[in-house]
Amino acid sequence: MAILHILTADEFTDLDLEGRWRARRVARETQVSRQILRMFLDRGGPIPVQEIVAASKDSPEAIHQTLSVLDNDDVIRIHEGQIDIAYPFSASPTPFVVRLPDGKERYACCAMDALGIAPMVGQPVEIRSRCHHCHVPLEFSAETEGPGSEAEGIMLWFGKRSEDRCRVADTY
Repeated sequence: MAILHILTADEFTDLDLEGRWRARRVARETQVSRQILRMFLDRGGPIPVQEIVAASKDSPEAIHQTLSVLDNDDVIRIHEGQIDIAYPFSASPTPFVVRLPDGKERYACCAMDALGIAPMVGQPVEIRSRCHHCHVPLEFSAETEGPGSEAEGIMLWFGKRSEDRCRVADTY
């Protein structure tokens, strides 16, 4: 039987998640990363690597190096020449659907990523999912400051990754 550990906000931040988030935030601030996120927002994914290379003013070698670093740092995932994950977005369907202010829908990689999209775009979004335990549909808004009042009582679950899984997404 699995044990459920409930953490306070202070205990949660002591897990060095802030350090990992800080590193990811820095990686997202590169021009290439912002371009990839903008493309996921505008049209969804996957995004062909060659399209990123062609749109850049930097040399193809420099862009490939930047993409390789982003991939190795687990900020994006490159699969068969396409970026199919650019956190918080997934090109493949997931249980976490985010409706943007313009009505477009995007898939988030996880519940935490879905909640982070509103602050990322600076506008409210709608989130749809299902309870992982009982499968009851969940639908609520998220503002830039956090979930809307209709999310009251909804819990966000975090699993602990095993030591042998260093990355959230593995490149094929």
